[in-house]
Amino acid sequence: MLLETLQFLIRTVADLFVLVLLLRFYLQVARAPFKHPLCQFVMNSTNFVVVPARRFIPSLKGYDTATLAVGWAVCLISTVLMLALNPFSYDFSAPQTWMALALLALLYLFKQTLNLLMGAVIVQAVMSWVNPYNPLAPILDSLTRPYLRYFGFARIGAVDLAPLVLFLIIQVMLMLPVRWLEMTFLMQLKVVM
Repeated sequence: MLLETLQFLIRTVADLFVLVLLLRFYLQVARAPFKHPLCQFVMNSTNFVVVPARRFIPSLKGYDTATLAVGWAVCLISTVLMLALNPFSYDFSAPQTWMALALLALLYLFKQTLNLLMGAVIVQAVMSWVNPYNPLAPILDSLTRPYLRYFGFARIGAVDLAPLVLFLIIQVMLMLPVRWLEMTFLMQLKVVM
């Protein structure tokens, strides 16, 4: 019971921090207005780890790779901690285990990206009905516009179903290829007999 609670806390804290790191990355990519309180929160809550990481990890073609690298490292550390608390003993000395862990952390980072996009689409859709002039609307629009523009065909009269189409595609991706890859990488982990 205590191990399950500890695993839950590790996974929750790691997932939330990775989401904030990814939000920082995508806000920079989308060139969102950084004077907004949400952007200020994201920057201030991640500066303690991203700014030092930038000394060692340079930007690549204008993209903040340090933020992505820190997100990947958090995914890797949380996965290792989760496996260490697992009743099965894993062989952490095997290179095959570390390769599978590195790929699994990359997959979790991608999965959190899909979760972030799905959350932004849901919040944007709800806000468009409730309060379309909310100050958060331009930020959400800058995050989702690159993906929603491909589904312009989903507009029926005055109703735009593009968010629903994108939501369904993300759900299918999370169910099929992402889950299959996750199982594949987990099966590659060496268990100590």
